[in-house]
Amino acid sequence: MSADDLSNALDDPRSRLEVRNAKLTDIPAIAGLSAKVYTGTGMYGYTEGPLTGQINNFPEGQFVAVIGDKVVGYCATFRVAESEGLGKHNWTEITGNGYASRHDPQGDWLYGMEVCVDPDLRGYRIGQRLYNERKKLCQSLGLKGIVFAGRLPTLARRIKKFGSAEAYVEQVVQKKQRDPVLSFQLRNGFEVIGVIPHYLDADQQSMGYGVHLTWNNPKVDQEQLEGRQKRYGGRLPDTIRVGTVQYMQRRVKSFDEFLSFIEYFVEVVSDYKGDFVVFPEMFALQLLSIENQELNPAESIEALSRHTPRFKEALRDMAIRYNINIIGGSHPTLMPNGRVENIAYVFLRNGAIFEQPKIHPTPNEVYWWNIEGGSVLNAIDTDCGPIGVLICYDSEFPELARHLADQGAQILFVPFCTDERQSYLRVRYCCQARAVENQFYVVMSGNVGNLPGVANMDIQYGQSCILTPCDFPFARDGVAADTTPNVEMVAFADLRPDTLKMARNSGTVQNLRDRRHDLYSVQWRGK
Repeated sequence: MSADDLSNALDDPRSRLEVRNAKLTDIPAIAGLSAKVYTGTGMYGYTEGPLTGQINNFPEGQFVAVIGDKVVGYCATFRVAESEGLGKHNWTEITGNGYASRHDPQGDWLYGMEVCVDPDLRGYRIGQRLYNERKKLCQSLGLKGIVFAGRLPTLARRIKKFGSAEAYVEQVVQKKQRDPVLSFQLRNGFEVIGVIPHYLDADQQSMGYGVHLTWNNPKVDQEQLEGRQKRYGGRLPDTIRVGTVQYMQRRVKSFDEFLSFIEYFVEVVSDYKGDFVVFPEMFALQLLSIENQELNPAESIEALSRHTPRFKEALRDMAIRYNINIIGGSHPTLMPNGRVENIAYVFLRNGAIFEQPKIHPTPNEVYWWNIEGGSVLNAIDTDCGPIGVLICYDSEFPELARHLADQGAQILFVPFCTDERQSYLRVRYCCQARAVENQFYVVMSGNVGNLPGVANMDIQYGQSCILTPCDFPFARDGVAADTTPNVEMVAFADLRPDTLKMARNSGTVQNLRDRRHDLYSVQWRGK
């Protein structure tokens, strides 16, 4: 596959960007990738022997990022004792000359010996995904943390300016200088504990230096680790971070301007290490303001349908590029059979796209847009567990949420669009009820602002929020986060699936377990 073909590989809607454990059959592809990555650095790519050793010595510690059957990223790790990982060492000694033969099954630290990403696919946060897998592995094994020595690929060009490697690193730590590798590692929560000379002399760009870095497992009591500083703002391993966007409706001059607003919020939530970013119902009707005149329903649907393919392509690319799952609001869509349905689009960060139609259109939607209700309601499997989507009015029908809960959904996303406070409160109160009766999280995302000249979108009232069941493990009022009404902003919350399991099985009340199946049930007759 050529560089152009590789960079365009994710344009195919059927393609998926995934991370999995490396297999012995991946070795030729990993060797080719490493040779490509290290061309011109003074170092060489891995050959079959060391890669075989890495996978055989610690199979659960080696990961590949793949698009289809193409390997585009590789990550290698092994376990070491604290005295070795935190003590003085060089790359050859600690890695067993690249074979990971120093792997210690009883080691209390995870040592990172390699991360490489195909240069033709930079910008898709593949390195971030591989680092995330390292952290998950460290946490699942109950290790103290991750340790490694990172490269300084710009040091040789900058050494005259800073005088020493230590001075250069200090400037990067203080954010007075940016390094393409170290700055990324610092953003990922790693801390510099020193600089190792002659770590890997073959690395000419780094002048042989390695930056000694550690990351502490947040599950381990930090007081047990000597000499560690308290750290703030870290992610617990059992959380799912959600950002709900309270989106301001305003006129736009072009489709590209509309996309720029979306990408701004996607990037913000991604920078906060979010797993999901949520947009409101009907937020794409903003595109109708491009026409600069009020269109009748048929003209509006035709105009929106012209934008739908680009909308789906652009948000899918954002989900992959920013490594985040996007609940892409909804908009009226002309279906192949000629029906008009209000469709919510879900874009997963592996490249998959799902569609969820609104089951119950409101009288206004029927009047203004000739919208008909869909008949499909399925839980969507994501890397954060199964989720469900109900669009606005659908949340007022408890059978739908129960159908999703029966399929295993742990988070219900509700994009909504309401014009005034009474309408909003109908949705809000029903969403809180759905959270209680199904013992799952509910995330609401609504529009604010005004959009003159677009039928049925002239005024908005919204207060987006993230709701929980009402029991001791959750927020006091069953509200994990909410926004100021009618102001464009983002609300964040960390949601814990394990807390849901505890509430469902041993909570003060156990709504799902205590149902009288002998008396009633939800029987779905749709698709």
